[in-house]
Amino acid sequence: MFIFHRAPGRLGLVLLLGASLTACSFLEPYRVPVVQGNVVTREQVAVLRPGMSRIQVRDILGTPLLTSVFHADRWDYVFTLQRQNTEPQARRVTVYFKGEVLERFEASALPSETEFVATLGSQAPPKVPLLEATPEKLQEFPAPAPAPEARPLPPLPASYPPLEPAPR
Repeated sequence: MFIFHRAPGRLGLVLLLGASLTACSFLEPYRVPVVQGNVVTREQVAVLRPGMSRIQVRDILGTPLLTSVFHADRWDYVFTLQRQNTEPQARRVTVYFKGEVLERFEASALPSETEFVATLGSQAPPKVPLLEATPEKLQEFPAPAPAPEARPLPPLPASYPPLEPAPR
């Protein structure tokens, strides 16, 4: 009698354990999206022109992700995005310089800014509002206040005090 009384409890425990293990195969833990590198869009690359300085290229594309001492005339912009249940995205832009001047660049297929924003979220990209005012709408705004009159700066002193004490 004692054996039969405990057997249903053990059987229930085994069934519960088996059910919980099969449920784990259907559930998947949340994985945080991993974004690495520089996002470079089609609009940014369209602005690049041979003959631009390194500073101009950095202003447009940002600081390069990879620079090498051995390849000082080459900057690499790499971007990867890994999200759960989607294929990883990988994009690369390589910029070549001749001295301090942009010589050429190579880029993989790049998205536009709108396409990139659409890939980040599941919702549709936001609608861009029309940023245009008609002459009638401009009349509704108050007139700008006049700028204050510029006053001359006070004159600079003829000499400044010494930074170090005088020798004795």
